[in-house]
This record gives sequence, structure tokens and C-alpha cells, in this order.
Amino acid sequence: MTNYLIGIDGGGTSCRAAVASADGRILGRGKAGAANILTDPETALANIGEAARAAFMEAGLDPQGITAAKAIVGVAGHNVGDAVHYVKRRLPFAAADIESDGLIALQGALGNHDGAVAILGTGSIYILRQGETVSYVGGWGFTIGDHGSGARIGHALLQESLLAFDNIHEASAVTDSVLAEFNNEARDVVDFARLAKPGEFGRYAPRVFEGAAAGDPVAVRILKAAALTVDEALDVVVARGCERLCLLGGLAPLYRPWLADRHQALLVEAEADALTGSVAVAAQRFGTQARAGA
Repeated sequence: MTNYLIGIDGGGTSCRAAVASADGRILGRGKAGAANILTDPETALANIGEAARAAFMEAGLDPQGITAAKAIVGVAGHNVGDAVHYVKRRLPFAAADIESDGLIALQGALGNHDGAVAILGTGSIYILRQGETVSYVGGWGFTIGDHGSGARIGHALLQESLLAFDNIHEASAVTDSVLAEFNNEARDVVDFARLAKPGEFGRYAPRVFEGAAAGDPVAVRILKAAALTVDEALDVVVARGCERLCLLGGLAPLYRPWLADRHQALLVEAEADALTGSVAVAAQRFGTQARAGA
């Protein structure tokens, strides 16, 4: 019987899957809806299974074969024990490990090289690998962490817009645009922010990058402060011996010119994506690579 491997890249908006041969060669890919094991584990389980079956079908394989396959499931919330145990017991695979979505992103980006990834999107986290050791910096969530993230940048823009409204700070085109969106009613900004989730704050981050590129003084100030927090975190991973940095996430290409010169020489392009990384981890753990090392 053929032993197939499955790699899963489960995100808050979509779940991607790949089926591979035992040596890690990808045969087919599939996609389904969100796979957030913390907020909606039942939907996550359904979409993980759907994406895996779609990958088997694209490869010309019987989708029922997922029940005999071994999988690596990369998702946010891998370190929340209750959610992981609940989902792992109900996965439709013969064997599976749940790993950090950041770990599979690191594997995809760096292959088997040592180095670090900075994942800069709605949230932010830094992951460093040295040999067999993987360590994390940041990633503590919007409420008390995620400095330099899209959510933090958007939140800062809303703050500055209210400071401009009260004539405490100078207004600019970018703060004017935010206030105009709320009909110049400060209370409407407050009502929005009171209930907003990180992703809703994060939608304002591109406006800051666009404004900063055009020389908007408020946008420049916000972005310089955000970039400083990213540089501080990168200083930590470099101090631990990292000589290779890869920026990932939706804000990665926007951030690059704003980072300190001391980090620019260490930046490398990603070798592959997180889905490819999840397959590589599956091959290391369950495939012929694992058996060869046994």
C-alpha cells in the first residue's frame, strides 16, 4: 500500500493542503475555508478534511485515502493545549501532528538552513532555528504584544486621528482620510475601535504605508515607530547567532525599506511557501527521510 503524506497550512481565511509521496514529492493541492482551531474547531476540522480530499482528487487519487495518510497540520494556536488535543483526536488521518503555522512557514522559507523568519501580518512573531533548536520571539497577541503588526499600525493611526481631531497633534492627509470615513465624528471612531478585532485594525495598515511613501508626516511617524519595534526584535534573533533573515507575511514587502541598514545585508528571499514547508516537515517526520534516519 502506498504511504502518502499530507501537509496542511491552516489559516484564518483559508486552509490549503498538499498530498505528497513518501519522499516528499508533492502530487496535488487543494483548498477549503478557514481553519482556526481556537475560535471554531468544528469548522476547522471540516475544512482540513475538505482541503485534503481536494488535494487527493487533484492528484488523481481516491479522496478516501486521506484516512491512511500521515499529516502535519500547521495552524495558529498550536500551543493552546485544549484546542490541540480536541482537534488532534478528531483529525481524519492515520497519524498527525499539529505544529505552529510559523514553524511550517520557517521550513518553507529557509529549507534546512539555519536562520530566522519575521512574520509580519495582522500579528507579528519571530522564529529562529539553529540546528535542532527552534525558538520564538514575540507573538503574544494584539492585546499585549504583536508590536509592529498590521493591527498595531492600524490602531496607532486611529489614535493619531483622534489626537488630530482634538488638535493635540497635527492633522495630515492620512488622519483626515480616517476621520472622513467616520463622517468626522470622533465618537464613531471610538465605537468602532471599542469592538474592533485585530484584523479590522489591520485593514488600516496599508494606508499608513501608502501615506508614508508619499511623505505624510503622521504616517511616517507611525511607521518609523513600528519599524523600530521590528528592528529591536531582529536584534534579539541576530544576537542569538542568526545570520539569515527572511521577512514573511502580508506586510513583509512593505516593511523592507523601513528596516535598519544593519539588518538589510542579512535579508534573504523565501525558498518556498508554508504549504511546501508543511510537506517537508511531514517527510522528515513520517516519510522515507524519517525511516532513513531511524
